[in-house]
Amino acid sequence: MRQIDISQVAKLPTKYGTFNIQTFKEFGKEHLAIFTDDLSDNPIIRVHSECLTGDALGSRKCDCGEQLAFSQQLISKEGGMIIYHRQEGRNIGLLGKVNAYALQDEGLDTIEANHQLGFKADERTYEIVEYILDYFNIKKIQLLTNNPSKIESLKNVKITKRIPIQIDANPHNKGYLEVKKNQMGHLL
Repeated sequence: MRQIDISQVAKLPTKYGTFNIQTFKEFGKEHLAIFTDDLSDNPIIRVHSECLTGDALGSRKCDCGEQLAFSQQLISKEGGMIIYHRQEGRNIGLLGKVNAYALQDEGLDTIEANHQLGFKADERTYEIVEYILDYFNIKKIQLLTNNPSKIESLKNVKITKRIPIQIDANPHNKGYLEVKKNQMGHLL
């Protein structure tokens, strides 16, 4: 059994409402559960993979920041949880991601760039997500995602519904979204 360090619960007031937050630290990565007081027996869950460039810096190369904002708005109203999954750049890290961005600037798509750097198209794993859901005794969920890999990866919970996230493309992420849809099977 791996060692997971768990923080206390604290309040997080945001522009979308007040959430509770709790950190789960494994192997030096600190994942965050952002949740409402009213976790039903079938809550809305968003597994949001860390994206510093999109979430904090407002990058238009991806749709991550917009997906996070959409999730916070919906969960603030409906109740549920966002698991902020600290696996930057599909788990290639910030250094790898910026190098992949540079290759994309030269004309490679996101998958080609990852392969050029020696990575798979998606390096993420979801064991910590299942650990967090189990910690909160969540057995069934409504999963807020467009990614079929997330649906397939969550084996210890029953997914009663998939809630899509519809984000409009922009000139900077149109090709990225097409690759996600056409090569990675995202349900866009």
